Amino acid sequence: MKTYDVVLFDLDGTLTDPQVGITRSIQYALAKFNIAEPDLDKLIAFIGPPLVESFKVYYGFDDRQAWQAREYYREYFAVQGIYENAVYPGIPALLSALARQGTRLMVATSKPTLYAEEIVKHFGLAPFFELVAGSHMDGTRTDKQEVIEYVITHLSGVAKGRIVMVGDRKHDIIGARKAGVDCIAVAYGYGEPAELKQEKPAYIAYTVAELAVLLGAG
Repeated sequence: MKTYDVVLFDLDGTLTDPQVGITRSIQYALAKFNIAEPDLDKLIAFIGPPLVESFKVYYGFDDRQAWQAREYYREYFAVQGIYENAVYPGIPALLSALARQGTRLMVATSKPTLYAEEIVKHFGLAPFFELVAGSHMDGTRTDKQEVIEYVITHLSGVAKGRIVMVGDRKHDIIGARKAGVDCIAVAYGYGEPAELKQEKPAYIAYTVAELAVLLGAG
């Protein structure tokens, strides 16, 4: 099995389960448009992809509406939703094991860096990560390929073949492929197994324990 020197972790659906905070933030934003959505499960699809894109896809918003919806989302998320989150069981032990064996760990997420840094810090994961990289608050660098390539600029001297992206959605796999690095997809997050298999990641882990084995820390 291939070994890696650097592991890039997605955040939502990979390190933490943000379902409550994200869906309530989406619900809050939709209410500002007089759209009542009492069933939070219908909003799970928003977890992972860039928000503006998701408002367009799932609610038919135009550009102006989608960007405004993102601002409404942030009103709730920045104060409350960001903490309505939980680390997946087994993740702290996995990160600790990888760190002990000298693997360099990074976060690569489409979530704004400001929020990602706060989440990682809040849940006590910050000491494990050399870098937390996400999108900008102005909506730029939301594409996963861009985020991965940004992280790679901080890894001078590391061959791309020694870097792997770990994420739960097709956007992680596609972004990794375009950036020239492997991807391990995790099926315990929010991507359906069929979605992940279709994009042909290097490996698929169905549990955190399986992910640990694939990363040589199990």
